[in-house]
Amino acid sequence: MKNAIFFHAGCPVCVSAEQQFVDALNPEKYRVEVVHLGNQKSRVAEAEKLGVNSVPALVVDGIPFHINFGASLSDLK
Repeated sequence: MKNAIFFHAGCPVCVSAEQQFVDALNPEKYRVEVVHLGNQKSRVAEAEKLGVNSVPALVVDGIPFHINFGASLSDLK
């Protein structure tokens, strides 16, 4: 099974994107992990390493998709 990770900061834009994109992914193809970087600051470095510059972002098969600009990762450190 492939993995996808959705990073967000808990803002309304992030939560809306989570609802749209996570629900749209076929659970038979992807196991989606939702990471709230506002609550899990220890994972900011992981998001950076995966190429995430801002949230909300969805990383699918190692490719980051920046959905909208809610917050820069530097704002979450």
